[in-house]
Amino acid sequence: MAHSTDKLQTVPDIRDMLTRLISLPSISSASPDWDHSNEAVVRTLAEWLEPMGFAVEILEVPGMPGKYNLIATLGSGPGGLVLSGHTDTVPFDDKRWQSDPFTLTEKDNRWYGLGTCDMKGFFPLAIEAAKAFVDQPLQQPLIILATADEESSMNGARALAEAGKPKARYAVIGEPTNLKPVRMHKGIMMERLRFDGQSGHSSNPDLGRNALEGMHEALGELLNLRTEWQEKYRNPNFKVQVPTLNLGCIHGGDNPNRICAQCELHFDLRPLPGMNMETLRQAILNRMQPLAERRQLNLTFEPLFDGVPPFETPADAALVKACETLTGHAAHAVAFATEAPWLQKLGLETLVMGPGSIDQAHQPDEFLEMSQLQPTVDILRGLIKQFCL
Repeated sequence: MAHSTDKLQTVPDIRDMLTRLISLPSISSASPDWDHSNEAVVRTLAEWLEPMGFAVEILEVPGMPGKYNLIATLGSGPGGLVLSGHTDTVPFDDKRWQSDPFTLTEKDNRWYGLGTCDMKGFFPLAIEAAKAFVDQPLQQPLIILATADEESSMNGARALAEAGKPKARYAVIGEPTNLKPVRMHKGIMMERLRFDGQSGHSSNPDLGRNALEGMHEALGELLNLRTEWQEKYRNPNFKVQVPTLNLGCIHGGDNPNRICAQCELHFDLRPLPGMNMETLRQAILNRMQPLAERRQLNLTFEPLFDGVPPFETPADAALVKACETLTGHAAHAVAFATEAPWLQKLGLETLVMGPGSIDQAHQPDEFLEMSQLQPTVDILRGLIKQFCL
């Protein structure tokens, strides 16, 4: 077996790795004008991980040409630890950036660039942590996982859950949490409700079926449901302790003197852990169907995207305890959503924890504090020792 120093000669240091990753555009967006392939990022990670002894698997996301997941495995066994990150970034407004988003720029002990914080910066730190173990006999595998399209569809993580891989026992998702462990977050649902009626002259309501009046009644039902859910569900771990429902935008009708034939509402629902998304959708449908039938309106109710389920790992879980010990911080809840629910579906005890602040994510002049680099490597090495050696 080659000595570790031989294996590691071809692997750049943290700064060089991040410089390269930042230079590779991998924006994911629902808009085709913005959307990029992430293949270059995935191939680059493979180029670094294979010489270290990782077995690398690159999987195209079904139905999404140019989008890939990467599973890199060191060692073998029935358990093991996954260090997971997404390879894509959000779009950017170059007019608001003070430096080139695709060039790693150091200033004031910070590294600036698109994805430094959210979350390409995690990969070089995970690889650096892994370097210490390339020639050690791991009892359980160390897996570095890189996913596609987290910022838009989350289809990379969905595809992994459907494929039933990777197999391991524990997973840490390196989203920016300032190295504080996160064991729960709310879900995200964005829904479309539409009524189609019949237009007619406004002088005689009997000439048509008014979709806007139907929507007025539907809005009341949605707000009633919101009140009921907020009375029933509460979680003190969250800053906003109740599930929220936001009426986001509404469009209907075309003229004051015509009966409105069509009205459409888009709304956002953030369920707490323990609330099932399909149960919530059915509850909404149970209120809308009788209303539509009574008013003779055609009803369309569907998700704007598949949604992200709420996530929770128990406070007494082994991974939670380990991360609390290594960081000195109690695990907490956050408002943003992650790929954690899909890793949980794979049977992985999952926690979210990484360098950087979510406050910098999706912002111009995104940055990663250099003071968090070594602590991240140290924490990840502590986890690898505990769960792989």
